[in-house]
Amino acid sequence: MYKALYRKYRPMTFDDVVSQPHITTTLRNQLINNKTAHAYLFTGSRGTGKTTCARILAKALNCQHLVDGNPCLECEICHDADASALADIVEIDAASNNGVNDIRDLRDGAVYTAERCKYRVYIIDEVHMLTKEAFNALLKIMEEPPPHVKFILATTEVHKVLPTILSRCQRYDFRRILPADITERLMYVAEKEQINLDREAAELIAKTADGGMRDALSLLDQCVAFSDNITLNIVSSAAGIAGREPVFDIIEAISDNNAAKAIEVIDRLYNMSKDMQKLCEELIAQFRNVMLAKAVPENVDLLVCMPNELERIKSLADKLTLDEIMAKLDILQSCNERVARVSAKRVEMEMSLLKLCTVKPAQPTAAVSPELVAKIEQLEQRLANQPMQQTTQQPSRPQYVSQQNNEAADLSSVKSIEFTDETRWQDILEKFAEICPSVNGALTGSSAKKGGGYMLITTENAFFIQLLRNKENAAKLKEAIYLVTGENFAIRAKCTSDEKKTQNDKLMGVLSRAQENNIPVEHQ
Repeated sequence: MYKALYRKYRPMTFDDVVSQPHITTTLRNQLINNKTAHAYLFTGSRGTGKTTCARILAKALNCQHLVDGNPCLECEICHDADASALADIVEIDAASNNGVNDIRDLRDGAVYTAERCKYRVYIIDEVHMLTKEAFNALLKIMEEPPPHVKFILATTEVHKVLPTILSRCQRYDFRRILPADITERLMYVAEKEQINLDREAAELIAKTADGGMRDALSLLDQCVAFSDNITLNIVSSAAGIAGREPVFDIIEAISDNNAAKAIEVIDRLYNMSKDMQKLCEELIAQFRNVMLAKAVPENVDLLVCMPNELERIKSLADKLTLDEIMAKLDILQSCNERVARVSAKRVEMEMSLLKLCTVKPAQPTAAVSPELVAKIEQLEQRLANQPMQQTTQQPSRPQYVSQQNNEAADLSSVKSIEFTDETRWQDILEKFAEICPSVNGALTGSSAKKGGGYMLITTENAFFIQLLRNKENAAKLKEAIYLVTGENFAIRAKCTSDEKKTQNDKLMGVLSRAQENNIPVEHQ
């Protein structure tokens, strides 16, 4: 029976694992010095080696003849572990065994000593899929585990794992595998399998795999089905990269603000049964290439494209500003979220294309210069030393939104607090995009600080201040913050454009008062 390449060439020892030396070296040293932990958490994107390393670690923990921290692969324990015939190494897929009863069965079995091995090892894959009740059941045994039990948890979404579980594990973050390392591994596999693989084709597979070795080997398997002589054209056909002329036609129409042409291409693709969500994803991928070609033109290795597409991408980058590209990408990301949920996918795509052909990046409000601030302070000092006449208009104070009472509050409630920038704000925004995609776009370009139980959000979009007054939106933002940080914060938000307007209003008020009190104002 044919065995898939990613299974046939799965690493058997830590030395075989690619691009994760910061993890494999640490684990080997722990095994050599007999200082292993009772619980491990492996996290990272798919195909980076989490489950593979979990199996190697479980095997090494029970190997009868370790070789420099690696399993020997020769003893009975290693042979049975590789054949999945070792009862003392238990693998649980939390995606399908996520209930409290499943974890209670685990807990009941863990009290018994191992049958043949030194340790009974539980590998729980996709642990973030466990229910809250199952997590609590798992926590009970992880708090005081028997000495013969080891836990290895693996997840692609670590932010969904309860903080109480995280605090009881040694955490290891798996990096995306470098394209150069994937390329070398593909060339090695091709040599072993007697496949004629062009290096340029291997490099394209490596880029397309997006840091996942499993995806790369699976794509190589697809290419082998086309031909034993794998070239760039074979890879592009197998990966669905070929035939992207319509995608570039749409992007060019968008860059030329030619809505009619863009809609015409959509109509043609729809009549050919092109999946609209897949099309949106392809547009995002190509706009990413255009963005990188604009932002870092000297580093073409970051682009995922065919060599003959590079000049076209550069030409598109020359037509647009970086702000325009970012604004269009933002619309496409929002479209991709919506098109997955609606039935009229074509209409959603057409609406987004019309926006893309007319969108203009937001014009930033001019910053207040230090000289202007100094002038305000100077005038205020001079006014303070003279009797004041009653004025009919006072400059407005900057307004902030309080999530606690859902009412406007000024800076006085937080101005004495010392804030820090360590908020993991980008992670929070990603989580908020999952929970509340309709509001998340209003936080583009925002930042946040925390201190004294408050999280102070700074945004350029005044519309977000209005959205946050909605209790449901505020609750979802607070939920996103808790899921990422494990902490509850009172939320305050301010708009920089309002602050700048307030500063200018304040200046006009001071100038008016100075004029009323006959104080000369020097012009610079």
